[in-house]
Amino acid sequence: MEIKQFKTESKRLLDLMINSIYTNKEIFLRELISNASDAIDKYHVLSLNDDNLVKETNYQINIEVDKKNRTITIKDNGIGMNKEELEENLGTIANSGSKAFLEKISDEKLKNEMDIIGQFGVGFYSAFMVASKIEVKTKSPYSEQGYLFLSEGEETYSIDECEKLEHGSEITLYLRENNDEENYDKFMESYEIEHLVKKYSDYIRYPILMMVETSKPKLDANNEIIENEYETVSELKTLNSMTPIWKKKKNEVSEEELNDFYKQKFNDFEDPLLTIFFNVEGMLTYNALIYIPAKAPYNLYSEKYEKGLQLYTKGVFIKDSCKELVPDYLRFIKGLVDSSDLSLNISREMLQHTRQLEKIANSIEKKVLSELTKLKENDYDKYLKFFKEYGINFKYGIYNSFGTNKDKLQDLLVYKSINQEKEITLETYVNNIKENQEFIYYASMKTKEQVLAMPQMDKIKKLGYDVLILQDDIDEFTISILQEYKGKKFKSVNQGDLDVLSKEEEEAFNSLKETKQPLLTKIKEILQSEVSDVVLSKRLQDSPVCLVSSENGVSFEMEKAINAMPLDDKVHATKILEINPNHDLFKAIEKAYDNNSESLKDYATLLYNNALLMEGFNIKDPASFTNLMAKLIIENANKK
Repeated sequence: MEIKQFKTESKRLLDLMINSIYTNKEIFLRELISNASDAIDKYHVLSLNDDNLVKETNYQINIEVDKKNRTITIKDNGIGMNKEELEENLGTIANSGSKAFLEKISDEKLKNEMDIIGQFGVGFYSAFMVASKIEVKTKSPYSEQGYLFLSEGEETYSIDECEKLEHGSEITLYLRENNDEENYDKFMESYEIEHLVKKYSDYIRYPILMMVETSKPKLDANNEIIENEYETVSELKTLNSMTPIWKKKKNEVSEEELNDFYKQKFNDFEDPLLTIFFNVEGMLTYNALIYIPAKAPYNLYSEKYEKGLQLYTKGVFIKDSCKELVPDYLRFIKGLVDSSDLSLNISREMLQHTRQLEKIANSIEKKVLSELTKLKENDYDKYLKFFKEYGINFKYGIYNSFGTNKDKLQDLLVYKSINQEKEITLETYVNNIKENQEFIYYASMKTKEQVLAMPQMDKIKKLGYDVLILQDDIDEFTISILQEYKGKKFKSVNQGDLDVLSKEEEEAFNSLKETKQPLLTKIKEILQSEVSDVVLSKRLQDSPVCLVSSENGVSFEMEKAINAMPLDDKVHATKILEINPNHDLFKAIEKAYDNNSESLKDYATLLYNNALLMEGFNIKDPASFTNLMAKLIIENANKK
């Protein structure tokens, strides 16, 4: 037996491997299985060009557990190592034999077909997180002798000859003693090993086998089941799926298989609304399988919700929710990405933020939006189902990016409108716009009936213009970022001037406005603490009065939305009182003004409070308002 010192600054570096690089103890099994897979890959590649090597047809990785001696053994029939390779690969920390092997292969096609996973030469040492001693029996097909490597993770290791007839490696871990912080025995349980293989190594291309104890009904001498009697038997079980569904050709995978994979993988009982399955090859190569769930998860908008896609490299699980792959407005998508081109950090526990990652993220974003656009064009009813669940994300995506995402998302927006039964896109609105209609009109209400009942809608309804119904609090903020669509500006029906009069109507209105200005000034004086201006209305036809906000300020809906937030500072929209000059109520006010009657103040107050109610605002003093109405009704009755 030879006792050797680890190369490099052994103790410090080994401590770093064991205690600092890896933060999750369970990944030791992933690392050892990945190493075993690499070893088989190497043997297979060499056997293609070396007639002296047996052409294996039964590559496999075996896991054995000995609870009595508290050991776990991982076996492979891969390339194995001779004495010099043991010293080079295991005796030198951070030396990657797999990386060196790849560098020697000149055939690029063959190199790309290999799923070599190891890059840094440290995966083996992750086993010391759970093991107090590690024993490696290994034999190279180019050596007649097998060797035993033994280390307790300290400064030294030993190498000795051993009896091993077949090529490959057997790594036996002697588990650490349990303590208050960690139960190492759990790693010997079949269910735990099955779970870890399924989680991290399910798509290793070679079968991972383990003897598993199961309970089966007992049989009598005639091979018939004995009722209520069972026996424990051991079966050799394959723990991994081997071939990832996303690495198959699209024409080889049915929709049912994709749906079943989604439901099993992401714990959903419903089929997904949309599946996006694609492979990219070129300067950057990756496979992606993206799903849009039929229903939004209950916590989609909570702080605890983690967006992102599962990340694999060469079929090995790396990360559960890689948020860097998903823009926030696509936070609802589920799925995974598998790429061999990503730059991982040394422990493969975190992803280094690289240009490759950004390119994949951009590519996925474009693909998802492209598929949603196709869905909108080819199956509009299904798209409306999607938008009902997730459309609000696009609205926030436009607003939160200050318009950066506007061009990507504006054509995917849909809204209800007063003239259409189904929700419509902005493009549909503009294509059906009335002749001489200058704006895209909108109103912030929950239902079509509420919009149609708005006094501000009088003129709009008469002209037959369609009006978008903004039902979400975010809608007006989104519209404020969009500003226009295909040359048509957005305009609220209760903000600023509607500009809906003909030239002749405008001239007549201006003449009337000049005549009535003294009365309007007087009403403004009465209401000076409540409104910024009192004007005649161009939009009212049947209603006596309405409130509008200024063109460039905060709208009423924005005021309500912002003030509902837990903020110290409140905002207030500028209120403008518009009066219908053709309504009988205005004529009564004119008469009171002409007679210098004190009731003018009562009429002005009544008008304003009516306008507040119609706009959904609270009246400051409901009791006074009620008394005022009773007073005016009594006075009117007595006059008769």
